Amino acid sequence: MTSFPDRGIFDLAVIGAGVVGCAAARRFALNGARVLVLEKGADILSGASKANSAILHTGFDAPPGSLELDCIQRGHAEYLALREGMNLPLLETGAIVVAWTEEEEARLGELERQAHLNQVGDARILSAQEIRRLEPHLSERARAGLHVPREHVIDPWSPFLGYATQVRARGGEIVFDAEVTGGAFDGEAWTLETPPGRFRARSVVNCAGLFGDRVDQTLLGASSFEIRPRKGQFAVFDKAAARLLTAIILPVPAERTKGVVLCRTIFGNVLVGPTAEEQADRTRATVTEPELRALVARAAEILPALRDMPVTATYAGLRPATEEKEYRIHQEPARRWITVGGIRSTGMTAALGIAQHVEALGIIGQASGVGQEPSPAPRMPNLAEHRPRDWQQPGYDEIVCHCEMVTKREIEAALAGPLPPGDFGGLKRRTRCGMGRCQGFNCLGRLAELTAGRLPHPLPARSLS
Repeated sequence: MTSFPDRGIFDLAVIGAGVVGCAAARRFALNGARVLVLEKGADILSGASKANSAILHTGFDAPPGSLELDCIQRGHAEYLALREGMNLPLLETGAIVVAWTEEEEARLGELERQAHLNQVGDARILSAQEIRRLEPHLSERARAGLHVPREHVIDPWSPFLGYATQVRARGGEIVFDAEVTGGAFDGEAWTLETPPGRFRARSVVNCAGLFGDRVDQTLLGASSFEIRPRKGQFAVFDKAAARLLTAIILPVPAERTKGVVLCRTIFGNVLVGPTAEEQADRTRATVTEPELRALVARAAEILPALRDMPVTATYAGLRPATEEKEYRIHQEPARRWITVGGIRSTGMTAALGIAQHVEALGIIGQASGVGQEPSPAPRMPNLAEHRPRDWQQPGYDEIVCHCEMVTKREIEAALAGPLPPGDFGGLKRRTRCGMGRCQGFNCLGRLAELTAGRLPHPLPARSLS
């Protein structure tokens, strides 16, 4: 084990660089704290966060008065306030909660009342005729719906890359391949042990997602919750499907899950998912044919024209569900430790609000960097299909990924950026390369050439053949 005495003591260590970890690290770094982020993966968003559904929620169906609702609404507001300055796209879709049965239709009134109680006052019930005017391609089986105008689709990855970039710009450190394997608090600071070395921090925020309970058990001796991984599988339809749909189509929510969603993506496709499958494995989210067939069939029931549309991609992710539905935020003031656990489908929207909540708990130590000059927010490269892309500007040199129209200039900018990718997944999330119809079949060889010696976790040698 190596120690780094020259690093000194950080004000705050954030364990985990998922959506919540990046947002929390950003808030404290902007407040002047010297922040350390320890991530066990090769890049940010390499765990549960990489498979988020990219829906900016209003909290219309969250439990009234809950911490989750408060964090969603704060996060929604802060995202809208910062997005233009960071060049982050917003696909203004709205959402419709569609009732397909008489029983579901009977529940819409209650859902509307809940939305209004949650200060989503523009939510209103639509008749079947109104739904068809808004979504003419939707199945005629739709009986009624609840329209929620301020639910939108955003870029699932670029905001958090921007937050992490702000951490580095404020003097913070982000260390990858740095799983926290042990540690202790001596009354002044935590010593955290990782494969790259030993780090010291006065306070800790545990945002370890799927491993949050195990981090608590290792460092605190016990955990207040148990992670029960829940797999979600998704299918992505070809870009031609995007003309068939405007709004996010939501099911009437069930007690256990929000259910299967059909929506456009910021990248110009149509997405259906997720499934909700309990499993013990915390690391592998496999794609299985029966469940995917059922997803695609359900999508065609909702939007019949999808029967003629090819599925161009499938993927699966794990959500850090627990034995309870609520967010599991726990603090140990005497040891200056906060755990943020059990953050599931609303976590992308709530991340900025969760960071505000963690700050308000007031147990993070005195910031050592107060008085730094404010740094401008980074402007992120646009990945959204509905806004001008890099290939539309002269001087891009070469189209590397033809399915997604990713230029060599974009690849080079990502590799030379302030927070370059650690592996191919990170490069995909920064540029869209390899995400299209051929799933990298035609561009992986060229990508391997361009990234040779520049990714800590390189593309496999077979990419060159």
